[in-house]
Amino acid sequence: MSDGILVQQPSTVRPPSPRSPFITGLGIGQICSWGSLYYSFPLIAEAMRHDLGWSKTELYGAATLGLALAGLAAYPVGAAIDRGHGRLVMATGSVLAGVLLFAWSQVSGVLVFYLCAAGIGALQAATLYEPAFAVVARRTGAGHARSGITALTLWGGFASTVFIPLVQLLLDRYGWRDTLMVLGAINLVLCAGLYAGVINPGLDHPAEGHASSQDASRTTGSVVRWAMRQPVFWALAIAFTAYSATFSAFTFHLYPLLTERGLDSAAVVAAMAIIGPAQVAGRVVIWVLAPRASVRIIGSAIMLVFPVALLMLAELPPSFTLIAIVAALYGSANGIMTIVRGLSVPEMLTRQAYGSVNGALSAPSSVSRAIAPLGMAALWSATGSYDAVLLTLIAGTLVLAVSFWSAAILSRRAAQPVQVCHVQRSDLQR
Repeated sequence: MSDGILVQQPSTVRPPSPRSPFITGLGIGQICSWGSLYYSFPLIAEAMRHDLGWSKTELYGAATLGLALAGLAAYPVGAAIDRGHGRLVMATGSVLAGVLLFAWSQVSGVLVFYLCAAGIGALQAATLYEPAFAVVARRTGAGHARSGITALTLWGGFASTVFIPLVQLLLDRYGWRDTLMVLGAINLVLCAGLYAGVINPGLDHPAEGHASSQDASRTTGSVVRWAMRQPVFWALAIAFTAYSATFSAFTFHLYPLLTERGLDSAAVVAAMAIIGPAQVAGRVVIWVLAPRASVRIIGSAIMLVFPVALLMLAELPPSFTLIAIVAALYGSANGIMTIVRGLSVPEMLTRQAYGSVNGALSAPSSVSRAIAPLGMAALWSATGSYDAVLLTLIAGTLVLAVSFWSAAILSRRAAQPVQVCHVQRSDLQR
């Protein structure tokens, strides 16, 4: 670094157990945040389409805008958490999300709907996995965050299982406006309460929490600049951007893609239902069988699964059995990929300024996740078939694999700055 060096501080603080109230509270909050802010949108949008007569383009354009705004917010949110403001960020984000859900329940025009839905999308940067991972890394120290992050993904994996049927039940009984009121209350009371209660900056790992705010800001900026000069950073950025684009496009277009290939809607829905449990199963396998395996090894192995699954879908005759196998493969790999994303920064790049560095990596991923479904829709419109879309998705998974493998190789040779306190060179020369 240009103005100082970093010296390791020993710590006797024991990281919280994955079963601790801290991880449990964050985990329950993640189920509710993911369920109310992310998984609920397609169901509510469909109900609004029937009630208000709006087009899918109008409805999903708001979600796209929100995801793009989340990408822009990712770095400042991560930097704020690195400065010790995790409780403020996540609790306030949930309060604002609750208020916007209440406002959304009263909309009758497209403009106000866009303001509400786009705002909720942007607040995902302050309430979903990335900020939660950063909070865990700050509490445990980035070098000890693995078990906490893995446990958190197990909790989050149940969000769709819990909230999709819950939201559908509420829609059937009370309609979309009252459903949004319930979701708003969940954010205001449960999510905000949990994040305010379990996130305590006073319990942060000593190496993370003892610098002054001015020193922390200067050190964070130096670490981010250092990280962005490393080839590993850009290889990971390309990999995660390709992954986010492929995942988003595949998720949004899977239903019409499969029906176009001749499967009936009941079979498609049944196959898609496999993806969620497969994600949790994949994470459990890593938790039980490979708790200490390098993220380089885990990530490098699962990179093969994505192109293989999509190639099977493209080349083999469509049947429910095939689609179920593809869904299981894709779901389990996707579940493990969430862990890989959460651990790649501390294990492959740097253990410092986790929130800021991870936020910088997440920004292009969020933007690609926002625009990929629209891009694939345009490609389908231009070609009149999902064949070109599927080939493009396969190409995206190959970019993902090659980029991550490159990052894994480069990270073995990368010199990582060691976490801790800022010490002026002049102090060491006395």
